[in-house]
Amino acid sequence: MIQFQNVVKTYPNGVQALKGVSLEVEQGDFVAIIGLSGAGKSTLLRSINQMHTITDGKLLVNGVDVSSLKGKALRRFRRDIGMVFQSFNLVKRTTVIKNVLAARVADMPLWMSLLGLYTKKNKIIALEALDQVGILEKAYTRADQLSGGQQQRVALARCLAQQPKIILADEPVASLDPVTSNQVMQDFVKINQELNITVIANMHHVDIALKFAKRVIGIKEGKIIFDGPSSQVNNKILKEIYGRELSDDELMER
Repeated sequence: MIQFQNVVKTYPNGVQALKGVSLEVEQGDFVAIIGLSGAGKSTLLRSINQMHTITDGKLLVNGVDVSSLKGKALRRFRRDIGMVFQSFNLVKRTTVIKNVLAARVADMPLWMSLLGLYTKKNKIIALEALDQVGILEKAYTRADQLSGGQQQRVALARCLAQQPKIILADEPVASLDPVTSNQVMQDFVKINQELNITVIANMHHVDIALKFAKRVIGIKEGKIIFDGPSSQVNNKILKEIYGRELSDDELMER
């Protein structure tokens, strides 16, 4: 369980990105966070694994106070939390399987990781992760030869190879076309349902959020405006979150 208790985040420049946020996310939830750019979506997401440290309040993950973690304790904690980025963050000049195996380095002796000596067990974990996202046949292809959607699937497989309990996805399909976006989001749903992994995703396009997430959190100027089932989101709520009527482009094909 993830618990935000009156969480505040103020950046050094004085910008208050989160203003007393309180919410809970149960294990196995699929949550989409929506809102304007600068509303606090990424800050909210990245505070969970302490990529951003909170200024005030309390943030607990499975009972652990995230703000209290430093050094080795923080690195161990982060092993249970995978991250998927909009830009894929792959090493383009190496193979798909080597990109996925990078997730196993934290559990390897330093000398083995430096030499790239992966155990049979780690290779099986990597191949199984690629199979789970339907891209096993690309295991020995260079990452720069893949399409954008395929690269994001590799990034998701790398995340799975980490064997996380939580996956944080920061605008995971914002750079993809609508058809590919739907395909990648179906992979997230499959992983969420079959492996009971909590998925929390910042979403640029509202229709994708409503179509795939069980729950939607709407944030505006650092405050939670809406938190509930995606089926309850209507045009009135969207206007409250965004402060205006959304354009067709923002809604995509909704």
